[in-house]
Amino acid sequence: MFQSFEVTARPEQGPPRLAALRDELAREGLQGFLIPRADAHQGEYVAPRDERLAWLTGFTGSAGFCAALTDIAGVFIDGRYRTQVKAQVAEDYTPVPWPDVSLSTWLKEQLPNGGKVGFDPWLHAAGQITAAQKDLEGSGIELVRCDNLVDRIWADQPDPPMNPVRVHPIEFAGESAESKIHHLADELKTADRTAAVITLPDSIMWLLNIRGSDIAYNPVAHGFAILHADGRVDLFMAAAKLTGLEDHLGDKVTQHEPDTFLTAVEALEGKVQVDPNTVPQFVADTLGDRLVDGGDPCALPKARKNPAEIAGTAEAHLRDAAAVVELLCWLDGQTPGSLTETQVVTRLEESRRRDNALQDISFDTIAGTGPNGAIMHYRVTEETDSTLENGHLLVLDSGGQYLDGTTDITRTIAVGDVGDEEKACFTRVLKGMIAMSMLRWPVGLAGRDIECVARLPLWLAGQDFNHGVGHGVGTYLSVHEGPQRLSRVSHVPLEPGMILSNEPGYYREGAFGIRLENLVVVEDAPALPGGDDERAMLNWRTLTFVPIDRRLILVDMLTREERAWLNAYHGEVVEKVRPRLGDAAQLWLDAATAPV
Repeated sequence: MFQSFEVTARPEQGPPRLAALRDELAREGLQGFLIPRADAHQGEYVAPRDERLAWLTGFTGSAGFCAALTDIAGVFIDGRYRTQVKAQVAEDYTPVPWPDVSLSTWLKEQLPNGGKVGFDPWLHAAGQITAAQKDLEGSGIELVRCDNLVDRIWADQPDPPMNPVRVHPIEFAGESAESKIHHLADELKTADRTAAVITLPDSIMWLLNIRGSDIAYNPVAHGFAILHADGRVDLFMAAAKLTGLEDHLGDKVTQHEPDTFLTAVEALEGKVQVDPNTVPQFVADTLGDRLVDGGDPCALPKARKNPAEIAGTAEAHLRDAAAVVELLCWLDGQTPGSLTETQVVTRLEESRRRDNALQDISFDTIAGTGPNGAIMHYRVTEETDSTLENGHLLVLDSGGQYLDGTTDITRTIAVGDVGDEEKACFTRVLKGMIAMSMLRWPVGLAGRDIECVARLPLWLAGQDFNHGVGHGVGTYLSVHEGPQRLSRVSHVPLEPGMILSNEPGYYREGAFGIRLENLVVVEDAPALPGGDDERAMLNWRTLTFVPIDRRLILVDMLTREERAWLNAYHGEVVEKVRPRLGDAAQLWLDAATAPV
């Protein structure tokens, strides 16, 4: 199994660890210390060695941080985790709704007389620190660079990952590393930049057409890179990881050990481009006035998938769809009350593993039945494993890492006889997903400009959900990829080739959860009769083809256009996926996709 069901953190472990941390605060003369869920590379996901937030507090979500003061410890979590955090942290910790409440606002409330709050400059992006310092001006509160105090008290902290790196073949990458380096170096030269510092693991993997396994479920390796305007790349990654890759990397890429990275940064001359949102504060300090905010040079090119990447992703989704449909067929044959969440997860992974191209799952499968479905990023463990009871909704959110693409799909499934209230909420979520799927929009709009389309059916009923409508997705890379997002905070214009999720939901704490998710790719929209010739438009092409549970749809709530979309979608599911199924699953699919 790729996935385990072990309990990785317990609430009762937090208080004694917090007490030990406060002893370190006293030794350092600090009034607080910041503990992010981050590593020196500033990617979203971290290795076990860097799970400081979970180790200290018990909170295992993929985003958040703790501000541990001498008399209060705030755990800052966004809307996805406001239910989960209640079960994972002890009373010694205070959940703080973030970003509704900012770190600076909270610190000013808790430290009215000022004080010194320490932070590890490797684990915080320069932009975060700059913004916080600006907000704290005049408060008497000072953010102080210091050693990592959690590392001091974490006696059995795991070692850094040292897994081997492998080549990502050109037939899947679609462009050689040499070509990517050449184009990005030319852009630096044109912008009068001598170099760019790259710390994000997925950017380095994309640039050099390599993949790793330092992070669970993410095919990335830890390292740093400096891209020079003359077309050279200095790669700061342990030589032991790169055995046998000399020919692939070529003479343009020079390997260095990671502990020489800062020395190389110090030696850079001229204007050096970085992304303040991802470059560690320590690196920004080292660069000083040579630093230029130009973003990660790999971010947008990586987001704009080339034809080979899109074709590979589309094919991966069809194979993945067959695995999911086989699971749904099996699940439909089980009696309510006879299965648990872990059995569903195990069976789905077994179905996916029949594909030799599968390298891993793309995240811990979310299989939340009944009240567990309301925990947006629920991870089932041996202790929380629950039975699928009659009347439950099962939220099944999963994906695979294939050599040719990354998948992420969510379906909400009826277990036995489900109530009309749940069906009405489900139908609104479906209407939102359909509305986004059918959308056309003018070139230049960002995710924040259009994401409300998927929320409108819920808003009209006085309902909403506390997560973004969609995130970017890599191609055999991170399942959460920036900078493209369908989110209120996303200012990045959507462009052809970008792959995103379309996943509205609805969650009622203690009762049920609903989410539907397809992956979609941005394409140029064809002109329409009577349309403005000069107004270029974009639209989506759907990549995910798995049936939507018709038993949960109140058909009278759908418009004629929505019914037509659903029937056409199910027709494509049959056409594309049915030939890949066994006999029983084919029969099941025929029934599951009957017109509404």
